[in-house]
Amino acid sequence: MTTILSGIQPSGLLHLGNYFGAIRQHIALQEEAGEHFYFIADYHALTTQRNPQLMRELVWETAVTYLACGLDPAKAVLFRQSDVPEVTEIAWLLATVTGMGLLERAHSYKDKLANQIKPSVGLFTYPVLMAADILAYDSTLVPVGKDQVQHVEMTQDMAGYFNGAYGDVFQRPEMRLEETENMQKVPGLDGQKMSKSYGNDIWIFEEGKKLKKLCGRIVTDSRPPEEPKDPEGIFLFDLLALFLEPMELEQWKEKVRQGGEGAPGYGHLKMRLKDAMENYFAPARARRAEYLTHPEKVEEVLQAGAKKARQRAQQVRDRALRACGLR
Repeated sequence: MTTILSGIQPSGLLHLGNYFGAIRQHIALQEEAGEHFYFIADYHALTTQRNPQLMRELVWETAVTYLACGLDPAKAVLFRQSDVPEVTEIAWLLATVTGMGLLERAHSYKDKLANQIKPSVGLFTYPVLMAADILAYDSTLVPVGKDQVQHVEMTQDMAGYFNGAYGDVFQRPEMRLEETENMQKVPGLDGQKMSKSYGNDIWIFEEGKKLKKLCGRIVTDSRPPEEPKDPEGIFLFDLLALFLEPMELEQWKEKVRQGGEGAPGYGHLKMRLKDAMENYFAPARARRAEYLTHPEKVEEVLQAGAKKARQRAQQVRDRALRACGLR
């Protein structure tokens, strides 16, 4: 049976980049045959998050976002990483057979060194915990973007090291690279990749005056509306493409190409984006409001998910312990 696994860090309020880059794909995947495990990576978040109260809030907000956006607990297991302590045991077992050289080649570690940031031991061993996250549930398929391919490759290596030493213990996972057409480009307010760390993001559930203000901050040039322009060079259209039907999007593009009297200015396009985004997320926003008034429902989902996840992780952990002589 196919077992699909993915996780997301509770590093901040989830934005459009998170939604179109991961959440939407995860929600769609739950309709495929097989088992589905989605975890909130709070252990991983500890490498950067030092505020306990904020951590709790972000974990809860991440769970609410997934549920509001359509994750069905009857089809997918949603849980907190830290509710499955067996994962950290498996991480230690993997660490005993993993060479330093493999971890030193990790992109995230090398990036920190290149930027003269002193990495913690947690950041250095981050790939080991990530491998444990995947292997703990006998995952067979891990959907990833191009920037996450190395994580799965390192997991395959670690599973191979352990199996080579102790026999056939861990299921070797395969990756499913999300194709470009399924992962629309999501620029931030400044045209760079949307990121919380860049401060150029838009929260999924933003609305009203604040959303209008954010859309107004989208960087554009000073050309007047009547001047003909190539829409391909205006990243505002990349954002509009996330929400508008193809026919309407092309109509706006054609008006911009033609220019002249009555052509839309950037302000018109930004307000169309604001309205389209509010409409797109209106159903999810309503479901989120329901969860806000009944937080116990969110906790029930997380606890039920943790119970199912632990049952699987305990089986895998025990299998690994027996293999190396600790049972």
